[in-house]
Amino acid sequence: MRIEPLTPSEAGRWDAYVENHPEGTFFHLSGWQAVLEDSLGHHTHYRYVEDGGKIAGVLPLGHIASRLFANALISTPFCVYGGVLADDDSIGERLETEALQQAQALGVDYLEWRLRRPSGKVRPTKDLYVTFRKALDSDPEANLKAVPRKQRAMIRKGIKAGLTSVIDDGIDRLYEVYAESVRNLGTPVFPKRYFQALKETFGDRCEILIVEHQGRPVAGVMSFYFRDEVLPYYGGGTADARHLYANDFMYWEVMRRAVGRGIRMFDYGRSKKGTGSYRFKKHWGFEPEPLYYEFDLVRAREMPDINPLNPKYRLFIRAWRRLPLPLSKLIGPWLARDLG
Repeated sequence: MRIEPLTPSEAGRWDAYVENHPEGTFFHLSGWQAVLEDSLGHHTHYRYVEDGGKIAGVLPLGHIASRLFANALISTPFCVYGGVLADDDSIGERLETEALQQAQALGVDYLEWRLRRPSGKVRPTKDLYVTFRKALDSDPEANLKAVPRKQRAMIRKGIKAGLTSVIDDGIDRLYEVYAESVRNLGTPVFPKRYFQALKETFGDRCEILIVEHQGRPVAGVMSFYFRDEVLPYYGGGTADARHLYANDFMYWEVMRRAVGRGIRMFDYGRSKKGTGSYRFKKHWGFEPEPLYYEFDLVRAREMPDINPLNPKYRLFIRAWRRLPLPLSKLIGPWLARDLG
């Protein structure tokens, strides 16, 4: 039994292991290694255990070395889930030990584990995020009826407003809509090449849906597909989206189309407790499930607090919302690449 670094020649075996592991997620797939390195410029440390000619465990790790924010080793940056996948606890322990040794060798502030279930270890844990997941019916009408009445009315208003949805092969229209949306929230936008890399790397697993009103894009979302799940991940709307109920319509269209592909689980993704996105997802009838983001502190003395709810970022968020959109798209990617 030995621990090996992931190389392109082993990506197929790695992904087959992830696909067949009960705890595997889209964010454990090998493609994220290239996305992190090539589009964002971060170093990665993807490791797997080789045992008797078979993979017996995998560990995705990305290193964010930022002067502005933090120096951290994360499983996995820019992803909502991560951590070790292994055949048994002893193999998992070996991979976690490998990760901690790597964190110490790199001299990072901390090693972060983004887990859907608690590890059972004595580690500082951030009680901030939840995820929203719900099984889908094979009948779209049954799914619509399952949406609470007030939210269902919003979807119908979007339909009555004349909204339509289309699948885009390219990322240009999505990027324009998304850049405007996150600027309005006071958040830097990711580099355009990051979205391009996601689409090119994951192919049909990565789908872009655009909501149009009279031929103009007013909302858009990039969704990921994994096994029988759909994960709408990067979405946003223009200034017109609110009064057209475009966001409500958009997520319904993702759900409706996913059922047509045989998808049985809708993963609404991560939200911070008490935020607008948290309440939005609750209004759809989804119940929050806690996420367990655990930390091994290396050089740091306490858990990081790099999120928009931190009061020290309020002035920055307020100023960013007032930036001209072209300027936000010029400066934003330089900052966002370190917000993993």
